[in-house]
Parts: sequence; structure tokens; C-alpha cells
Amino acid sequence: MNKKDDSKMEKIVSLCKRRGFIFPGSEIYGGLANSYDYGPRGVEIKNNIKNLWWKYFVQSRDDMTGLDGGILMSPKIWEASGHAEKFKDPLVECKKCHHRFRPDKLADASKCPDCGGEFTKEKFFSGMFKTTIGPVAEEGLVSYLRPETAQTIFVNYKNVLDSMNKKMPFGIGQMGKAFRNEITTGNFIFRTLEFEQMEIEYFISPTSDWNGIFENWVDYMRGFMKIIGLDEQKMHNHEIPDEERAFYSKRTIDMEYDFPFGQDELWAIAYRTDHDLSNHQKHSGQDLRYFDQQTSEKYIPRVIEPTFGTDRTVLAVISEAYCEEDAPTADGKTETRVVLKFDKKVAPVKIAVLPLSKKDELSGVAKNIAGTLRQNWMVEYDETQSIGKRYRRQDEIGTPYCVTVDFESLEDKAVTVRDRDTMRQERVAITELPGYFNNKFTY
Repeated sequence: MNKKDDSKMEKIVSLCKRRGFIFPGSEIYGGLANSYDYGPRGVEIKNNIKNLWWKYFVQSRDDMTGLDGGILMSPKIWEASGHAEKFKDPLVECKKCHHRFRPDKLADASKCPDCGGEFTKEKFFSGMFKTTIGPVAEEGLVSYLRPETAQTIFVNYKNVLDSMNKKMPFGIGQMGKAFRNEITTGNFIFRTLEFEQMEIEYFISPTSDWNGIFENWVDYMRGFMKIIGLDEQKMHNHEIPDEERAFYSKRTIDMEYDFPFGQDELWAIAYRTDHDLSNHQKHSGQDLRYFDQQTSEKYIPRVIEPTFGTDRTVLAVISEAYCEEDAPTADGKTETRVVLKFDKKVAPVKIAVLPLSKKDELSGVAKNIAGTLRQNWMVEYDETQSIGKRYRRQDEIGTPYCVTVDFESLEDKAVTVRDRDTMRQERVAITELPGYFNNKFTY
């Protein structure tokens, strides 16, 4: 287990707001606890991760297809899945400060960690957000914001099967919002009330070697770490014991990552057996069996579920990339350089174009270069403050390359390209820049 580094976590949170990655939710109205908004650079990272996930897990596999299900669903779905009855957690409340906690998350369950007061007896609370569908609340249909994306896949399983002509085994991938009325929140975007999941339900026959397929998925999930630039040594497989698993799972592994605040769950994989489809068949009255043409048998498929917290993955990627190192200054001294060493594939800005001066003859050339490069890559144009400060600013947001247009560029029609990680600079002809960066961004 890694050592906690609270100071690093504080620096990351500060940088994320200062540089437009992640903002506190509803901040101008005093904020809303445990809610966050992704800023201009944060949304780029998030979208890059989601696009890479979709390509790796859905588009590049012939046994996968995609779905985008709704957030609001019939309340009968949550009754059939067991969430209405079982998606509850124990809760204690401090008699003095009235703060609430899950007792299993307390180091000392005998007293409040905030004020030392005594706790009430345990009560169970629903983890789902209740809402009403209809213009008149008293007459509306009581439903819930989905606490997981999985059920939209299960209730559409037969539609996908019939329309896509899929054969066993096959999977359905989905990305989307989920909502949980969490009592224990915190650690920035790690655990929030509203979050995003990237999730797969992989359907297999009852006679399959489910454990072997399960292990293959674990290995495949680890392959995604390399794609987004996470250190595999910081990921730990935690086998969840019987008494701690979710009510629908026969086997679960939490894939835990070494965050600055400690080791905790990043991704997970579960064997959900036929729990969901069998219950939906029973409650809906629809035949959800799969007809196997090779054996002429009908059966309810079993399901393996790889699941990924999108926001947690963003946090892991930023944590992994955050670096402080000594760097030379123009006068020969050294200073601490804060740099986000993102993998190029997830970096929010790929190239920054920086004219050495705001003078028209330089800014005109620089803007033309930015316009050309912007056709293929996310480009940022920056002409404010000294070139040294602009380099540091781009280092802090993780831009892999800076293109500097100087007065010499007007004569030799070339620019200086600076590498984020090595800080080395090389002269490149303006006309060769598209080909140059094509080679740099070959993934």
C-alpha cells in the first residue's frame, strides 16, 4: 500500500481549479458539497479517456457493441433488480453535531471523528435518489435516478440481441451518468453524488468457463492502464470476500490504485451470474432466454461485468502525471517546475503556439500556424507574459509540445518546437509542422 501524501493531493486540487481542469460545483452560491464541474481542460482529458476506452473495449473487438441508455427508468426495473430492497447502507448519526457516517468506514465506531460525540443506533438508508415523473408531484410516478448504468444494458439486452444478430459470448458497453446518495464522500472527485461510469456487461453461456473468462477480462482491463499512462505497479487486485460482495455477485475483484490519499478502488470486475436477466424475465414476463443454434438450447446467459469509474480514472491520470522537478532558468539558476507528464493520448492540449512577441508580424504567422494545426489537434494559442512563464503554464497543463514563433521565423520560415518532458528544442520548417506532429502523435 502506498503512503498517503496529503500535500500532493492539495496541490492537485489547487492546480485543477487554477488551470481550468475541475471547478467546485455551484461555487458562486457557496458551493454544493461533493459536486464538481469539469472546466475547459478537464473536459478534454475526460473525453480523451472516454474515447480511448470506447475504442479499446468496444470498437476494436468483434464480440462487443455499444449502447446509450436513459438515466430515468421504470421503477419496476429497480424492484426487479433488487436495488429498491437491498441497495441500502447502515448509517449512524452523531447526537452532538448531527453528522452522519457509515459505521464500516469509521476507524473508531464508538465516537464521532468530528466532535467526539456519541452515535445513535444504526439505521439503514437508501442509496438511490428518488424523483417524481409528471407535472404534479402528488400524482406523478415515483422513480429513481439510476444508481448504476448496468440495468439499462440488461433491459435492452434482448433488443440488442435481436437487432445486431450477436452470438455468445458477446458484450455491451456503455458510458453514462449514475447517482448515489452517498454518505461517505470526499477525496475530491473520487466519491461524489453524481458520477460517470464506463461499464460492460459480457454475456456467456452457463457451461462456459466463467472463471477463465473473468481472468482474461482482468488482464485486458490492465492493458487499458498502459494506453492512458497509468503505472501498472500502482494497481492492486483486491479479491472481495463473500460477506462483503454486492448482493448480485458471485465473485468480485476491486482493482485498487495508489492515489495520493491512499490505496482505493479505481475499477472493478464482478461475476453477476444470471441474477439480473432472470429477475427481469420473472418480473417483466418477457422471454429473455438466448437460443443457441449449435445446441438448440435456450438459456439465460451468465454475465461478467467490468466497470470503470470515469471520474476516478481522470483523478488517477492527473495524479500519475503530476510531477515537481528542478529546471534551469534563463539566468542559469534552477527553479521548481510543476509539470503534468500526461501520456500524449490523454493530454488536454496537444500543441501550444507561442509568438515571442505580440507584434503583428509575429502574431499573424503564429495564428496561421495555430489555425493549420488545429484542424488535426487540440491547439492553444498564448501570447501573454514572457515566453518562460508561458512555457511553465503549458507545463502545468501537460501540453506535450510548444511551438515558438520568433523574429528569425520571418527570415528562415521555421519555428522552435519544445518538448515538454525533456525541454529540448529543435528548429522545424513551418511547412513541415503537420508531418512532424503526425509522427509525434502516432499512437
